[in-house]
Parts: sequence; C-alpha cells; structure tokens
Amino acid sequence: MADSNGGAADVGEIDWEPLAAAAHEAMLHAYAPYSRFPVGAAALTEDGRIVSGTNVENASYGLSLCAECTMVGNLQMTGGGRLSAFYCVNSAGAVLMPCGRCRQLLYEFAAPGMVLMTTTGIRAMDDVLPDAFGPQHLEEIS
Repeated sequence: MADSNGGAADVGEIDWEPLAAAAHEAMLHAYAPYSRFPVGAAALTEDGRIVSGTNVENASYGLSLCAECTMVGNLQMTGGGRLSAFYCVNSAGAVLMPCGRCRQLLYEFAAPGMVLMTTTGIRAMDDVLPDAFGPQHLEEIS
C-alpha cells in the first residue's frame, strides 16, 4: 500500500488494539446530546504517540466538531507531527469510515504511508481520498 505522500505503510507493524481502545475511550467523552451518536477517533503518530478526539456537538449544528477535528487539535497541542494510522468507532465499538471532510483533514496531517482501519479493512490514505488536494498544490499555484 502506498499513499499520495509517496510512502508505503507496513501494516504488520501497527498494533491496532491500542488505537481501538483509545478511540473507544475518547468516544466515552463525546458531547452528542443532539445526534445521540458519540464518536471516538484515535491515531498513531510517526513518533509513536497516540492522539485521540471525540465529537463535540453544538445547538447550531454547523458548529459541531467531528472526532477527527478534536483529534487533530490534540495532535497539535501535544507536539504536532504526522499521523501513521487511524481508527474511529461509534458507541458500540464498530469501526466508522471518516466522512469526506474528515478524510481531507486527515490527509493534511498524514505521514507517508498512512493507513486507516475502515469498514472494509485496512486501507491506505490514497485509497480513501484519491487525487487529494493538499498543501503541495498551493505551492504549485504560487
């Protein structure tokens, strides 16, 4: 597997259990009084840290934050870096596929070879967001 950043992921080196557990733990802290659909997300960074996030809803629905958004905020608050592997769950622990907006957010912070646990198994970032637009394209414009 390769992603659009040019790297290849070694899926065999990723221990998915701690990511699943961190995503589940994050989900327990969701603020989802409107949808009643708590979500937790967790990712492994290139330097081995696990960052997580949960959805935070708002009465003005458009202002709600996805779990991936708060996870990326956690990434930035704990030293930054790039994401190597990603896992997202609902309240039953079932794997969730990030929406298109969240895939774009994950792409922005993806390490070369980033992989995601999806509803159809482990997939490369390039598979879930083909022909993605990223910071490198902004450099081409200027």
